[in-house]
This record gives sequence, structure tokens and C-alpha cells, in this order.
Amino acid sequence: MSQIVRRLGVAPRLRGSTTGATCPDLFELADGNFAVIGTDATDSLDSQLPADAARADYERIVVITRETLIKAKADIPDA
Repeated sequence: MSQIVRRLGVAPRLRGSTTGATCPDLFELADGNFAVIGTDATDSLDSQLPADAARADYERIVVITRETLIKAKADIPDA
């Protein structure tokens, strides 16, 4: 498994998560992939995937807040 290189966006604490209860986060990995911490919504969203989308048994549908992604936008590479 690859190592975390950097966080994309700002730490959850800087987005107002003072309790640690909701801490969605995005990380860039050394192999160029990304890791996401979010709420597992597989059970509720799996049946809503479009016909041309698929999920392997080992994959999960994860939800992050809009604010988390917007704060990370500047750190996401274009290519």
C-alpha cells in the first residue's frame, strides 16, 4: 500500500470540526492515487449508481462534505 504524501485542502479542525466526530479528509498518495476519509454511504447509494457505473465488492461509496472538496480544489493537480 502506498504512503500518504500530503493532505489536500485544510485540516478538519480548520473547517470547524472541533469534536472529531465529522472529519472528512483527502490525501494524495506517493503512487499518485488519492485516499478519502468520509461517511460510508454504500448501502444507501449503491442502488442509485448509473447503469454505466460499477462497484467491486471491496469498494465503498464514500461521501465527503462539499466544503471538504472545495477547500481541496486548489491542491488537486490538473494532470
